[in-house]
Amino acid sequence: MDGGKKAERPHSDVAEEDPGRQGALVDEADGNEKAPRRSKRVASLDVFRGLTVALMILVDGAGGEWPVIGHAPWNGCNLADFVMPFFLFIVGMAIPLSLKVHPVSLELSVRIPDRCRAARRVVIRTLKLLFWGILLQGGYSHAPDELTYGVDMKHVRWGGILQRIALAYLVVAVLEILTKDVKIQDQSSSGFSIFRMYFSQWIVPCCILLIYLSLVYGIYVPDWEFRVRNVDSPNYGKVLTVTCGTRGKLNPPCNAVGYIDRKVLGINHMYQKPAWRRHRACTDSSPHEGPFKDDAPAWCVAPFEPEGTLSSFSAVLSTIIGVHYGHVLVHMKSHTDRLRQWVTMGIALLVLGIILHFSHAIPLNKQLYTFSYICVTAGAAGVVFSILYFLVDILNMSYAFAPLQWIGMNAMLVYVMAAEGIFEGFLNGWYYEGTNNTLVYWVRKHVFVKVWHSTRVGILLYVLFAQILFWALVSGILHRAGLYWKL
Repeated sequence: MDGGKKAERPHSDVAEEDPGRQGALVDEADGNEKAPRRSKRVASLDVFRGLTVALMILVDGAGGEWPVIGHAPWNGCNLADFVMPFFLFIVGMAIPLSLKVHPVSLELSVRIPDRCRAARRVVIRTLKLLFWGILLQGGYSHAPDELTYGVDMKHVRWGGILQRIALAYLVVAVLEILTKDVKIQDQSSSGFSIFRMYFSQWIVPCCILLIYLSLVYGIYVPDWEFRVRNVDSPNYGKVLTVTCGTRGKLNPPCNAVGYIDRKVLGINHMYQKPAWRRHRACTDSSPHEGPFKDDAPAWCVAPFEPEGTLSSFSAVLSTIIGVHYGHVLVHMKSHTDRLRQWVTMGIALLVLGIILHFSHAIPLNKQLYTFSYICVTAGAAGVVFSILYFLVDILNMSYAFAPLQWIGMNAMLVYVMAAEGIFEGFLNGWYYEGTNNTLVYWVRKHVFVKVWHSTRVGILLYVLFAQILFWALVSGILHRAGLYWKL
């Protein structure tokens, strides 16, 4: 995206084309070269991206009524906890496709012809992601419920979804540019050849994991204090102290991830309503949000950044795993070989992560972005993508997933307008007599909640039809017009 919407033809973006379905064709009868085949976009990657955006809309809109799909209060992994790793996996998978060189013979050159130009493009895209991330989640926008805008720069939030994606994209894309520098043969039937081929790239995630584990288990976390900013709290304005004085803990108040964020970002620039507010130590309504217990510990009302410094550092691993899946797509031409590699790695990661969690070695924790969480979510992403690839790109069932594919091809638009509530915020600005009497409120209450006589069911159906399906149809119309909003 160049700061706004941009018209493109549906297949003009070569960033996500299947290299196994492009290039010159040779007539086997007479050996004459035919005209080059039109590139075919990897439709399953669009579907997977659309599915992830739809999941984000679902968990943000209905997670409050259905805690099983919302974020886990601390340890554990609910549906919402798969969204961020899926995004990072997709970003990683697209990187080898966007930086590839089209094959011109049996030998595939993977040298980047203009490193500076490629790096400049990566940096510009990173800056765009950071800009939109801070604008949408930094506190400036109060959509869709509050008809105000603006943020005190003393309390702007620096972390967020797009900010984490920007960091992971920058690190992994630069790594891909720097290491793509050798010529390799088509590896359609190899086992670990792609791992060997990109051995230097795997050194980086190993170093990241080693540094992350060293900091998480090695840093001493002292006592800390904060000022309560929630105006509804009886302790509003008071300075509360959290007692720690320990190291190696992965509990909410005394982990090294939060300690580093308080030092690097500053406690005023962290997320003020973390998921741990629904922790059983904080409220009797857990896993629902509810009033705090009378004896709730002080940290229940403290800020915590779920997209913070150290957790974003380890989140790079999710993107690197996605890059490996992209390498398989680039270098292997057989559907069977691709699926074998993807499914094997996906299942192996799932098993490893589950073992780490249930053996109490490393718990699944999205807030800390633990290694077991990386394994489970990346493994799930690999398995889900493999299923979609089989159905969409092999069996050609893309028609059954068309709404998700349309969302995936206009993911930024749907994310901004639906997931971040900008469109609903605009509609809420047109009210009658009172700010609670808006079109959005009326449709949700009278078309969904009252018809089903259930707030939980009504809100779920509202999100599915009035948000996800609505934006799928809008994306489909834009797709037919060849209009896409890209970074």
